Amino acid sequence: QVQLVESGGGLVQPGGSLRLSCAASGFTLDYYAIGWFRQAPGKEREFVAAISWGAGRTDYADSVKGRFTISRDNAKNTVYLQMNSLKPEDTAVYYCAARGGPMFTTSPDAYNTWGQGTQVTVSS
Repeated sequence: QVQLVESGGGLVQPGGSLRLSCAASGFTLDYYAIGWFRQAPGKEREFVAAISWGAGRTDYADSVKGRFTISRDNAKNTVYLQMNSLKPEDTAVYYCAARGGPMFTTSPDAYNTWGQGTQVTVSS
């Protein structure tokens, strides 16, 4: 069964850090670009970060640049999202998604395999 499974979410205070993981099963991530998206209650799903299949290129939403870092370990078939200096406005369900091919896009419609999401809550 082809699936992505996110983990690492939780409750953290403002200024804190979390590292999300996105593990693939049933397929290898080597030939997929990976994106992270998030959705807060009552809002549209929005792009957060993405990485090309060779990890040579990355992109970030302006709201997370300098605070979040996306990386991948193809040997572990896993992609990570390191989130530092978290703010209350980062609170959302975070999803990873896979797109066949070398390059990513910021449009969620271009991704065809999604995880179930992991909740991140930033609150004091």
